[in-house]
Formats: sequence, C-alpha cells, structure tokens
Amino acid sequence: MGSPFAALPGAVMADGSAAPAHYGAPLREQALLDAGEALVHAADRAVVEVAGEDRLTWLDSITSQALGALEPGRSTELLVLDPHGHIEHAASVVDDGERAWLIVDADGADTLVAWLRRMVFRSRVSVERRDDLAVVGYARSESPAARAVLEHGAPVATWRDPWDAVSVGGHQYAVVVPHPGAGREWHEAIVTEGGLAVLAASGIAAAGLLAAEALRIAAWRPRRANEVDARTLPHELDWLRTAVHLNKGCYRGQETVAKVHNLGHPPRRLVFLHLDGSDTVLPGPGAVVTADGAEVGRITSSALHHEDGPIALAVVKRSLAVDAPLQALTDDGPVAASQQEIVPRDAGAAASVPRLPRLSSRARG
Repeated sequence: MGSPFAALPGAVMADGSAAPAHYGAPLREQALLDAGEALVHAADRAVVEVAGEDRLTWLDSITSQALGALEPGRSTELLVLDPHGHIEHAASVVDDGERAWLIVDADGADTLVAWLRRMVFRSRVSVERRDDLAVVGYARSESPAARAVLEHGAPVATWRDPWDAVSVGGHQYAVVVPHPGAGREWHEAIVTEGGLAVLAASGIAAAGLLAAEALRIAAWRPRRANEVDARTLPHELDWLRTAVHLNKGCYRGQETVAKVHNLGHPPRRLVFLHLDGSDTVLPGPGAVVTADGAEVGRITSSALHHEDGPIALAVVKRSLAVDAPLQALTDDGPVAASQQEIVPRDAGAAASVPRLPRLSSRARG
C-alpha cells in the first residue's frame, strides 16, 4: 500500500518503507507527536485479523499472554516463544467482540501468519493478513491527533499501548521511579486505505517514522524488529511488564520463562544509552558497544531526541558494570556513551527458595 502522506510537503521517504521518515523537521515533528498534535503513518506495521469463536482461547493457548477473557476494546500484547523461551514474534492485540486485531512489525507479518495457520488444528479460527488496512500512530487519548483519527480516519479498531504500567500478571525489573514509560500514551489505530487518504488531506500535522522511533526509545519500549535476535529472552528486555502473564496456563516456552524469572538470571540485559553528540555521529542499530576495548553488546535502536539529544537502546552482557565507560563503534570513529540501567544485573531469581543445610553441617549436629 502506498502512503498518501508521501505526497505531503517536505516528505523524505524512509528506506524500505512506504511512509516518510520525516518532513524536513524531525525534532519539531517529535515534539508535536509527543504532544498529540501530529500523527504518523506507521507503514512499518501490519495488521493481522484473527476471527472465529475460539480466537481468544486459541491465542491464549499458544502465546505468552492471558487472552481467554479479554474484554472488547481492552488492549494488550503477546509474544510467541520457541520451545526454549526465545522470542519469535510479538503482536499488539485488541479485540472488538468479533475479531482479534493483531498489529505487528511488517517485516515479520507473513512468517507469523504462516505459523498461526499451522497451529489452528481443529480450533474455530481464521487468520488473515489485511494489507487493505493501515496503521496510524498518535499520542494522548484527548488530543487533536486523536480527534482527527476519530473524525476522519473512521478506525476499525484502536490499540492503546499498555507500556505505561505493569500489566496484570506481569513483572517489572526496572527499578527507576518514575519509569520513562509511565507517561507514554501511545495509540495505534487501524484504518482503511480511504481513511488513510482522508487523514492525510485533513490538515492534521504529520510526523515521520523517525519521530515515533525516538519517542519509543526514550520510553525504554522494546520492539521485535529492533531489540530481538535469535537468542532474546523476554526478561532481557523487561518485556515481562506487559507481554507475559506469569500466572497463566501452559504455552510453548513457559518453562524457560518461569525458570529464568524464579531461579536464574537473564544472560543479557537491555540498557538505555546517553550518547556523546559533540561530533554529530549517531551509531546505528548493530553498532558494537565496547568497554575497555572489549565488546560487551550492541546497539539495537538509536535516535536524536528532541529533548534528550542522541540516545539509544542496547543489549549488553549481564556482567557489565553499571558505571563502566562505554564506546559505540562507528565508521566515523568511537562515540562515548553512558548507560542507564533498565534490566538490573540481578534481575530474576524472584522465588524465595529456602536454603537447605549442607549434609556435612547436619552430620556435625
């Protein structure tokens, strides 16, 4: 689907996307988007429709989230894990009473749809990728952007990001108060092609994909397309906050989720990086992070924020000292970075396991 927003003045297209990266003023666009005065065509997101009377109990049985009693209009998110607890897919979820709408990163949508269809068996469900629908993002439920979407976009459904609080059944490892996600009032509305065109022509300010990414990074919000690799556990990204229900029934990967949370520690951890901006060099995703010359992790997302300057998310070794001086390597030379802890080094081991006396101690008694 082409983007009618690409025809707006100043539009600069994002690589590999149908939507603009920005419209000539990325920092101003961020500020407007954050204030709810602009919206973004999230062409890097795709829509999957799950219909049928068994849809919620079926999704509940194969994913990390408790969905069996999901009320119409309530937003949540889920993860699909492999048998060893590694993240394979992530989806934002909202149900309208007849269909469950999944909003997913577009680059993994076809693979997710294929996997879901293989898991149907005798369940009364159908799974379809809806390329005739688009996603627009905006902040604040009471805002000019929200009103524009309702009045001009005629949304099929709207998902509200649950990242502003710990979901029921979830667990937060980050200890900072307030959490940067606490003020995140992010929404993603599903609209038709016609609704998207009307929105583009409505006069509401437009922001590019770069603006939405900067706000996401500042909120410490993980994303499958950026933060996840073949080894990623939900714990490493603090994704137990909103995407995993720790008290629900069995699903693939649950044993690892429980073991790491209750008895172990995630081998890696997500950190927030403040980057040196003096040389105007922004390390991109994949940039190696070093401490004392040794590789300790990699940047997963980065942005120039309208208030905080150059920032990034990175996944690093659990053992990395919190106060270690860091550098991100780029083709233009190293960029100094300081880390702010998201997932602490001692995350996990949440169960209160009694320490038994050693046999030798009992024998002496």
